[in-house]
Amino acid sequence: MCFASDSRPPPLPADVLHAPVAGGAGSESLELTSADGTRFSAALAEAAGDATSAVAILPDVRGLHPFYSELVERFAQAGHHAIAIDYFGRTAGLLPRDASFDFVAHVQQTKVAQVQADTLAAAAALRERTGASKIATVGFCFGGLHSFLAGADLCREITGVVGFHGVLRGERFGISGPIDRAGEISRPLLGLFGGADQTVPTDDVREFESSLIGSEVEHEIQIYPGAPHSFFDRHYDEHAAACDDAWRRTLEFLQRHAE
Repeated sequence: MCFASDSRPPPLPADVLHAPVAGGAGSESLELTSADGTRFSAALAEAAGDATSAVAILPDVRGLHPFYSELVERFAQAGHHAIAIDYFGRTAGLLPRDASFDFVAHVQQTKVAQVQADTLAAAAALRERTGASKIATVGFCFGGLHSFLAGADLCREITGVVGFHGVLRGERFGISGPIDRAGEISRPLLGLFGGADQTVPTDDVREFESSLIGSEVEHEIQIYPGAPHSFFDRHYDEHAAACDDAWRRTLEFLQRHAE
């Protein structure tokens, strides 16, 4: 599992403006419809003021865990409209689900084209609700893989892609992963990885980075020494500096590519 069951996103850096979420009620639960008619769950938070940038958050293997419902609020507080999607509308229906949910079985049934279709539906909802003109993807682990692939397949719809400890090899999911498709990625990319990650080895990260250099796409790769796979968690006091830096890099990336 990418995160503990009680995981929650780390706080925004102290010097980042903490604006109230529009409406003051935190994240809003939504039901969206994908291109194939599938209904799926999402969580939305709108930034206050006249924000025009937005992020579509692609979760880890658990789908729309409370971690991500809270994370959209953090992005909204930092000035970016945000929506997070659930992957399992086709196989498990809509939320809520209890702790016994076997997400592994549902991940194995998830297809890249379905995730991309759901991402497009979420982006459309963002534009309709917020008027956002520029949208970047931000993914975690399994979602990081899909965020990177969006940089190849959804390049007309998104302005940039961010992956936190994104899986780089797709063999276990039966697909070509970001390492294999690095030459096809055409959107600016930010990758944030733990140096002690046993799921995404540093050698894979370096290979991915080398492929991106060869393709000449704008990119930034950051490895945090000693940080584990799921370092971006408020419970990891020993990795608070890495979390703070990851927030800063992500928000700076969005300022360059989603505003």
